[in-house]
Amino acid sequence: MLNENEIKELETLCKENRKNVLKMVHNAKSGHIGGALSSTEILTVLYHKCINVPSEWDNSKDFEKRDRFVLSKGHASAILYSVLAQRGFFPKEELMTFRKFGSKLQGHPSPICRGVEVATGSLGQGLSIGCGMAIGLRLSENPANVFVLMGDGEMQEGSVWEALMQAPHRKLNKLIAIIDRNRLQIDGCTENVKSLDPLDEKLKAFNWNVIEIDGHDIQQIYKAIEDAKKADKPTAILANTIKGKGVSFMENNAGWHGKAPNDEEFALAMKELE
Repeated sequence: MLNENEIKELETLCKENRKNVLKMVHNAKSGHIGGALSSTEILTVLYHKCINVPSEWDNSKDFEKRDRFVLSKGHASAILYSVLAQRGFFPKEELMTFRKFGSKLQGHPSPICRGVEVATGSLGQGLSIGCGMAIGLRLSENPANVFVLMGDGEMQEGSVWEALMQAPHRKLNKLIAIIDRNRLQIDGCTENVKSLDPLDEKLKAFNWNVIEIDGHDIQQIYKAIEDAKKADKPTAILANTIKGKGVSFMENNAGWHGKAPNDEEFALAMKELE
């Protein structure tokens, strides 16, 4: 378990990440804020405490032993870039090139950016990619873990459920899916667009190890990931979150799925995060 000092340090990093997301999207005048803010604690804890990835991405002797991460909800790239910059994959100054022509920090992640394994953004594909990675690692007798962060809206895609069948069938216990369950997508509430509930029971019926948590509770996130690493079957961490978390007028508001704040909104949001 994390001690009090570790939790405080991670809370500080989360606040920095939220500010970075706002700055990046405001500066680019485009981007996806809501889902980036809902997954802030998840990615901050994962990259600072749980995942084994070398910042020396290009020349590490242990490169092949690294854990793999797939951001299936690729439109939330701003939070991934912020966390990667915190970990030293590239200078933080580069964050302000987000979504600019010629930048390595495109609107959806691509391997042109250090630390990114695979291009994503066509929703519903990430878990299948994760299955392929996990199978490949097993064949090469590599004990690395594979993490996939998914949005709940993309779980309405049929390809997700094919992957959900494949992983237990292949006994891919090194595969850990984290579902950002903020219950909103671009068209509104997930349950109105195409209902997912009871999602936990559906995942269990597909023979997944299911851990349900508060996706903004740092201690719960850490414990769930560490427990998932020890499981004898693939694990789905069902992380209940709030879309737009941290900025009052963005929280639980589907309108902030893919909209950049204007100057006034940006100033108000940054003030709330002080």
